[in-house]
Amino acid sequence: MMVKKMILAFSLCLMATIAYADCSFENTIPLKSSTAGFQAWKAVTGAMAECGNFEAELSQEVHIKQATGFAANPSLYHIGGVMNSSLVPLLNEGLIRPLDDLVAKHGQQLKPNQLMKIEGRTMAIAMMVNVQHLMYREDILNDLGIAVPTTYEEVLAAAEKIKKAGVVDYPFGGSWKTTWLEFVNMYLGYQGEFFKEGNLPAVNNEKGVAALEMMKRLAKYMDPEYLTSDSTYVQQQFQQGKIAMANFWASRAAAMDDPKESQVVGKVKTAAAPAPVKGSIPAATLWWDGVVIAKNITDKEAEAAFRVAMEGLDKDMVQANNDVAIWLIDGYKPSPATGGATATAAAGAKPYPASTKMGLMQTAIANNIADCLTGRQTAKQTLEDIEASYMTSAQEAGLVK
Repeated sequence: MMVKKMILAFSLCLMATIAYADCSFENTIPLKSSTAGFQAWKAVTGAMAECGNFEAELSQEVHIKQATGFAANPSLYHIGGVMNSSLVPLLNEGLIRPLDDLVAKHGQQLKPNQLMKIEGRTMAIAMMVNVQHLMYREDILNDLGIAVPTTYEEVLAAAEKIKKAGVVDYPFGGSWKTTWLEFVNMYLGYQGEFFKEGNLPAVNNEKGVAALEMMKRLAKYMDPEYLTSDSTYVQQQFQQGKIAMANFWASRAAAMDDPKESQVVGKVKTAAAPAPVKGSIPAATLWWDGVVIAKNITDKEAEAAFRVAMEGLDKDMVQANNDVAIWLIDGYKPSPATGGATATAAAGAKPYPASTKMGLMQTAIANNIADCLTGRQTAKQTLEDIEASYMTSAQEAGLVK
């Protein structure tokens, strides 16, 4: 097993030139992928590398790099890893190709829910679903007599008790570098609507104010650098015993029990993402991750890339990495690490509403929300700025007259 891992690591760094036993064909065309760097993508690209002539670039800045790389002609990447929202700009710029012909030729094993169709054409192949769920230190909650929170009011009460006990650096954590997503999650948890008729914005309301105010209350229990805190940072905070709770990605749960890097093995458990208030839905959104194939490459390269991608998304890969994701691929068996994600979905969490207009709203939120969270603006002023910013972009894009 150690030899196999060494071979896979070597092939990721140095463009493999031979096909390994686990790949059904020998790839002779040099290929390169651009994906995020979390564990599921490491597993998938590791399986792709077994076919040879493949280089994986894994990065937290993947979506910025993809847009530039796919826009080159020829494209700098052949395979891309995307999610709901990051698919939209690639579609809008015409940088990825329809996959129906390749699915018919090499993707007979794919399930219908893996075929992400836009206007009737398959534009991406989903491999997993991901969602933020509550992760918590079971030992700390038990020691302090705290029930597992089901609402954010209960999270705040638990955080105050944990803070007074002084058992961790910070009671709560979160990947709030993407504050726009945290607002989207919270706002949907309050069952808010982003748009009204005519693509007009609809966030400047009581639910929008409530979402921002809840985020401000949570921030008081977080690392002061929460606006620069990404997923890797939060994962390390958990693993190093610095935080007790976080509404955090399901794809990161298995890493808590990795003895090579975690000091809290067996102590971090999962539950459904909290609702903002009792009787509402979880403040979380369902996401899928999957692969796309670049448009600005030859048809021969595209076919090779698709075949390599299918090797990365096969049953053997899932069985070897069952617990690192909620896979949509044959062979997956739900695990304790994904129980919170399953509960979040069952409690009514909504899919992230990816679209062109939502992309503009997302940018408007990202550009304005920090002033509210840091106390420089009121929630009402921030929501007014978000709507004004969105209107400018929507009018320029022709979405609003």
